[in-house]
Amino acid sequence: MWIDRHSEKVIRRMAKQFPALLVTGTRQAGKTSILRHLFPQASFLSLDLPANAEAARTAPEKLLDQHPEPVIIDEIQYAPSLLRYVKYRIDKDRSPGRYLLTGSQIFTLMQGVSESLAGRCAVLNLYTLSRAELLDAGKAIEEVSYIFLGGYPEVHVGADADLWFPSYVATYLERDVRNILRVVDLQDFNRFIRACALRSSQVLNYSDLARDTGIAPNTARKWLSLLQTSAVIALIEPYYGNRTKRLIKSPKLVFLDTGLAAFLAGFRSEEDLFGSSLAGAIWESYVFGQILRQAASQGEAITINYWRTASGPEVDLVIDQGGGRVTAVECKLKEHPESGDSAGLRALDEAEKGRIKKKFLVCRTNVTYKLTDGTWVVNLPELLRSLKARSTRAGATSA
Repeated sequence: MWIDRHSEKVIRRMAKQFPALLVTGTRQAGKTSILRHLFPQASFLSLDLPANAEAARTAPEKLLDQHPEPVIIDEIQYAPSLLRYVKYRIDKDRSPGRYLLTGSQIFTLMQGVSESLAGRCAVLNLYTLSRAELLDAGKAIEEVSYIFLGGYPEVHVGADADLWFPSYVATYLERDVRNILRVVDLQDFNRFIRACALRSSQVLNYSDLARDTGIAPNTARKWLSLLQTSAVIALIEPYYGNRTKRLIKSPKLVFLDTGLAAFLAGFRSEEDLFGSSLAGAIWESYVFGQILRQAASQGEAITINYWRTASGPEVDLVIDQGGGRVTAVECKLKEHPESGDSAGLRALDEAEKGRIKKKFLVCRTNVTYKLTDGTWVVNLPELLRSLKARSTRAGATSA
């Protein structure tokens, strides 16, 4: 069963404008599937096969000659040197849509793209399915069920989540660890990634993470970098703005798929998850992830930070959509927030002296209402509609 992705329109636009297109994201997010769905006439070259990866290193010209354009080159990170030959061919013919690339290791891959295909390649981050994509496909999944299961496509097209997640961790994440970091004992890494899941939406402390996992702090940094490179987690940097207050400067760790985070944290039912002390943090991760998915599907560049002072006041998400449009969002896992829940938003608004254009408290409410301090209390779909509308208005203005 095919589930339409909201990124399909922007991918088509990119392929009509650029000679090369790169779709990046975590393993099993649907990168290869979406390109094969949108470009069924394209030939296909998988560098996930060791023989093809070796041929890409030893006989790149011959390998490319064997695959007529347009060509989908899958998992390009296994042979990044091939990008030099792609660049050479593009420079001879800059016709759009010739090379359609996928990659599961964002940072390393982006470095290769910036060096080899600068100005020649469009880049799109594809995340796991959003709840909105599932609803649009006719899958009436409840919010709590989506948060518990996450958005990996296989989980929503028939796979048993209880069997799929253990296989995913073993087959994909652990394989990447072996290939990139040459880790021999994967038990340490398993403890590490589970410790990370228990810290989703928390300020990162490398020393505490290393101590609780039984590894060195430098090892924790390397392994965390791998999770970030593989699009399993994101690090949210602090929002500085007005520097008159002493601010927390460490990033916040967030899992990009709440289903994977819930599995790694040891939850085996929705009831266990939402009855735990981690429910609020997972809710925040969910809100962050859905905002990120919507922006990416529109090809919109946004910056998401968090704000926290050393004395206590904090705001979960500070979203900069460009053009001076800064939105502050506080995440609360309740149905009826009150004025006390928006104290951090008020503190940020006062510190920034008018730079915050809108304040939202996103929760599980069924109605939208406004607090006396000007904060809007909304559910997540309403927040996403507001952010999308602001993006559309800004695009119309700039055009």
